Amino acid sequence: MTSRRKVVGVIRYLSLSAVGVFLLWLTFKDIDLGELLDKIRHANGWHIFISMVLGFTAFLIRAYRWNMLIEPLGYKPRLSSSSFALGIGYFANLAIPRIGEITRCGALGKAEHIPVEKLFGTVITERIIDLIMLAFSMLLVAVVEFALFRDFMMEKIIIPMNEATGGQGGNGMFWLLLAAVVVVGAGLVFRFRKSAFVSRVLLLIKGMGTGIVSVLKLRRTMLFVFHTVLMWVMYYLATYVCFLALDSTSHLGAKPGLFILVAGGLGMSAPVQGGIGTYHYIVSQALLLFGVALTDGVSYATLVHTAQI
Repeated sequence: MTSRRKVVGVIRYLSLSAVGVFLLWLTFKDIDLGELLDKIRHANGWHIFISMVLGFTAFLIRAYRWNMLIEPLGYKPRLSSSSFALGIGYFANLAIPRIGEITRCGALGKAEHIPVEKLFGTVITERIIDLIMLAFSMLLVAVVEFALFRDFMMEKIIIPMNEATGGQGGNGMFWLLLAAVVVVGAGLVFRFRKSAFVSRVLLLIKGMGTGIVSVLKLRRTMLFVFHTVLMWVMYYLATYVCFLALDSTSHLGAKPGLFILVAGGLGMSAPVQGGIGTYHYIVSQALLLFGVALTDGVSYATLVHTAQI
């Protein structure tokens, strides 16, 4: 069984890597690399530096906000420990998608002597809140750029995903299989509820639940909300400032900045190592909507992604 899990893990890893490589190829196949490198070479380094500072500020805010979720559990980790753990998690995501969530919990748990399962619960809460903020940003884009947003989502996101899953029937089969897995899994847990393995799993789930509900026990709720909004403002400013680094995007204003923040967020949310390939493709395609040539859009996406990494 262990060997089978390893094989499945390797296949999954290679499949996700293949997706990233394919999207990189799709993005760069019609690009003159010499021209692209020349555009990046002549980019305004000062604006890139400011964008990196803004991105790093958002990173520190995320670490501080994570501490706020952990405090109701009875622990007070140092900001330096949370920051290093978060950095380790981001680094791990460059190798294996989503492994960073587990890695950063393990790193902080070891440094601050906090149960990993409780930390993982707080990370789940974090991701739910990030999803809500991304959805809110998408709503803002839909309000200010409805036609562009509708066409972009249909042509670049929904239709490709629908085709990849075999159409509506494929989506229905997915949810049917998911429901079956949940029912069978619940039955197995009930049947073997007294075994040592199931006891450990239930203990893990309980710890995760404790971490998830930590958001309901926040002592400084408004401060948490403030830092959440501030973090996304930093992401937005980091995206916008990089417009000014290239002549081809320097004319873009606040609305395109919000649009590219959402497009980039969708690209980074894909289960691909560090958003490599997905970010470049979706951002360069989004910039086409604002009259930015493909080579210029790819230059911008490469510049931003590399700087933030």
